[in-house]
Amino acid sequence: MIPFGLINLNKPVGWTSHDCVAKVRGLLRIQKVGHGGTLDPKATGVLPIAFGKATRLLQFMPDPKAYRAWVRFGVQTTTDDLEGEVIGKQDAASLTREQVEPFLKQFIGNIEQIPPAYSAIQQDGKRLYELARAGKMVDVPSRRVDVFDLDVLNWYSGEHPEVELGISCGGGTYIRAIARDLGNLVGTGATLAALERTLSCGLSLETSLTLEALENQLQQGTFTPVPPDTALTHLNAITLPGETAKRWCQGQRIANWDSDANFTQFLRIYNPENQFLGISEMREHDNTLILAPKVVL
Repeated sequence: MIPFGLINLNKPVGWTSHDCVAKVRGLLRIQKVGHGGTLDPKATGVLPIAFGKATRLLQFMPDPKAYRAWVRFGVQTTTDDLEGEVIGKQDAASLTREQVEPFLKQFIGNIEQIPPAYSAIQQDGKRLYELARAGKMVDVPSRRVDVFDLDVLNWYSGEHPEVELGISCGGGTYIRAIARDLGNLVGTGATLAALERTLSCGLSLETSLTLEALENQLQQGTFTPVPPDTALTHLNAITLPGETAKRWCQGQRIANWDSDANFTQFLRIYNPENQFLGISEMREHDNTLILAPKVVL
């Protein structure tokens, strides 16, 4: 069995992220499996899975994410998506794409967002969704999130029209909250009807793998994981000479390193054979730059 790597998993609808981790753990027969960002059960698309030593690299993977989201107008729910109880409904057939589009610019940039009451955010040691399900009043604090781009991809007319959006954003952004707030702005209310993640941890939907395909490849012996450094190209890279690379892999700090890289950032480390060795941190000590091993593979 391949000892470590990444899987660009296309999460199926109805599965939790934990379900997918458990399934991959069983298929690979390995305990050390983790994912790079939760997707709600009804959502589909890119769920990066790391296994073996690659799980230690998840913290360094790029933050930006991209989605296709379907927002349904005239419907409001407790969870801001179709999993929740309907708490408001009205005919929104007269609503047009031209009426909705001008509001989208308010969601672009570093914006303030109130996450859904049914979310995994912790408050007083408990998840918000646990408090909400227990019938407790939940005061959800707002927070700043980054939305880089938001475009209309399609419009679907009807009693409860839907807009299909392409969204590029930073981690921690709730697409359900964008759907809810957009509905409030246009005056009809809205909820998230469907969500597909198209980019996460630098991995795209186009190259993703279904659970069925993964299982078939494992059975046929053709499975090849995504090399872990594929998702780390946003970090600068350094190639160490042979003996220096060996010392670094043994956990030794490399002093007097001459590099143009910012000493505060993390770096990909390679040996002369272009083998990815892990992640190092450039530190400054007594006016000397030091390569300190962070994750050694």
